[in-house]
Amino acid sequence: MYIPRFQENSILQFCHNFPATGILGPRQVGKTTLSKKIIPKLSKDTVYLDLENPADRGVLHHPMEFFNSLKDKTVIIDEIQRLPDLFPVLRSAIDQHRVPGRFILLGSASRELITLSNETLAGRIVFTELTPFYLNELAGIIDFRDHWLKGGFPDALQASDAFMRASWMRSYIASYIERDLGLLGLSSSPYDTERLLYMLSATHSGMMNYSNLSNSLGIHANNVKNIVSFFEKSFLIRILQPWFANVGKRLVKTPKIYFRDSGMVNYLLGLTAYEDLLRHPALGNLWEGYVIENIINSLGDGYRFYFYRTADGAECDLLIYKGTLCIAAVDPKFSPSPSKTRSMTIAANDVKPFAAFYVVPEIQAPYSLSDNIKVATILQTIQWIKENC
Repeated sequence: MYIPRFQENSILQFCHNFPATGILGPRQVGKTTLSKKIIPKLSKDTVYLDLENPADRGVLHHPMEFFNSLKDKTVIIDEIQRLPDLFPVLRSAIDQHRVPGRFILLGSASRELITLSNETLAGRIVFTELTPFYLNELAGIIDFRDHWLKGGFPDALQASDAFMRASWMRSYIASYIERDLGLLGLSSSPYDTERLLYMLSATHSGMMNYSNLSNSLGIHANNVKNIVSFFEKSFLIRILQPWFANVGKRLVKTPKIYFRDSGMVNYLLGLTAYEDLLRHPALGNLWEGYVIENIINSLGDGYRFYFYRTADGAECDLLIYKGTLCIAAVDPKFSPSPSKTRSMTIAANDVKPFAAFYVVPEIQAPYSLSDNIKVATILQTIQWIKENC
């Protein structure tokens, strides 16, 4: 079953206005499916190339001639990070015939693609990110409990049972570690990389401490930082930076780490059923990561995200900024009836958000704990922010 993606309309608008559109995201998240679904809605005929297919790579032995012969068509190039030398050629092809919708580039790496394109395609390309399915896209299709457990990768989400889901995730992670990261330029051993990935799952929603990870693994801290940076570049984890300003408090400056897909961190922790989640000692951290990732993905571009924590322990898990204004402070609570906390009061006094939210698993309708603090579900929180900010 094809589930429409929220980015579909914006991608079509980009194709109608920019010479090149880049769709970035992890492997197996649906980039290829989405690009093929929008083909009938494009204004031109299309040609699709998969750079993991030797035959498709072969037609690019003379890329400039190939692109010139297709200047009135849209060329979709999948796994573009496999041929970084193609970017200067794409720039020349665009400059010779600059019209909207010449190229759609699909890639499984973030920073490498952006760096390369900024050197060669500046002003010619716009990027969007395709994530695993987030809850807002699946409203009315799946219960949040299933989504939280299984995550948003289409194949994992639709697996017939827990065994098949775990088998898919195991294969995905092995391929990612043993092949993809090496192709992106990571030189660390797959053994160290896999150990670090499992160790990071135990620190999900926690503060990033490279020294502790280095000591536990017995590898140099710089190597740990390098591997973590590759995890981030390929959309596996999110590094959330702290908010700090001159507010007369000692605010922490260490970032937090989150796995971007709840199904992946659950697999790494050995959680195969929803009851496993409920029994896990890190239940609060798992809920925090799930809430934060779904809110960030649902809001998308135009917002900036931080967390708040003081040295004496006052904290708020997510601050959402638009421009210079804090539009919302969010604190996930796995509780049906959270109480107002000192931490939220301190954070709200410092950053002065339009509204503050305790995000809980399930309630019929949002309600207020005070004039500015509300209790709401993930979807209710997202809806309020979109309607009021």
